[in-house]
Amino acid sequence: MLTVIAKLKVIKGKEREFEKEARGMVEMVGKEEGTLTYMAHRALNDPCCFVFYEKYRSRQDLDAHAATPYFKKFSQTIGPMLEGKPEIVLYEELK
Repeated sequence: MLTVIAKLKVIKGKEREFEKEARGMVEMVGKEEGTLTYMAHRALNDPCCFVFYEKYRSRQDLDAHAATPYFKKFSQTIGPMLEGKPEIVLYEELK
């Protein structure tokens, strides 16, 4: 299994707009067959800091997720809301 942690810093004043987009994305991704978990979180100590916790069966499932039209649209929509680039780290599960 593959886990993705994506940290995003949103420009001050864009938090609500970003949260709306993130909630919509979570709803859409929940329908993907190879996606086991897809959750968005906001930091308690910084309302501009968001984290996505994602779990996929395989790298192919992550690639399929990234190729969906709604993920591409989401990425384009949130791009101007971000302060810098997202920090994305991939992890493999230890068994």
